[in-house]
Amino acid sequence: MSADDLAVREAPSEEPRVASAFWEQAGTVALAVLIALGIRSFVIEPFRIPSGSMFPTLLIGDHLFVNKFIFGIQVPFTQRRLPGLREPERGDVVVFTVARQGSQTFPADLRPELPREEFVKRIVGLPGDRIDIVDGAVYVNGEPLGATPQDEFFEDDRGQHLAVSQVSLPDRNFRVLHDPHRKSREKETFTVAPGRYFMLGDNRDYSKDSRVWGSVRLAEIKGPAFMLYWSWTFNGDWMELLRPATWWGADVRWGRIGHAIE
Repeated sequence: MSADDLAVREAPSEEPRVASAFWEQAGTVALAVLIALGIRSFVIEPFRIPSGSMFPTLLIGDHLFVNKFIFGIQVPFTQRRLPGLREPERGDVVVFTVARQGSQTFPADLRPELPREEFVKRIVGLPGDRIDIVDGAVYVNGEPLGATPQDEFFEDDRGQHLAVSQVSLPDRNFRVLHDPHRKSREKETFTVAPGRYFMLGDNRDYSKDSRVWGSVRLAEIKGPAFMLYWSWTFNGDWMELLRPATWWGADVRWGRIGHAIE
């Protein structure tokens, strides 16, 4: 046997090292995916605003983060939650799930057989509250919510000019909209059942909310929205992002990025 043959036989094969490197990289990627999924499932989840029901607080094309642990992490595949840091409060902007059938919306627990969709609204009624809505004004347990008209208007996505009011709660202030040309409605009264929450959109005359489809259980509330991480005028589906024209045609609202949600 020649020295050259012996060298060839003794040279280590490259295949085990390549395989080892491949599985090492695959393991790193898998771990990163698991961590990302864990964060999304239990800590923070992104949400995109598709409609104007929360004008002027949230705009179409806003992207926000939802805190999923503050009300208690939901145990996967169950309706149970671990103890949270606090209970939902009046004025919280929250993301929650509802059941949908065509254009109809239902509380998710009342129609478990239907597909789910995520909504974002503001909590106005807590368990046991009585909510009265008189000519657009909201009363909680007989007391007005405290909306003060402002000398300004907000132009929505249809070009309508809606009147702005400022709502002041003990720990937050936010603005709501009313259509000054809309006819007044008859008094509406709602009683919030134990363990449920009454939701309203800040765009009061153009929001389908608990006035239409009822209240929401804590089990369906994912958590409060707390920060905008992106905002632009694009509102198409994700496939459209593959077209370069989409990026050139959408305006980024740089001034909104990073803002806390009141």
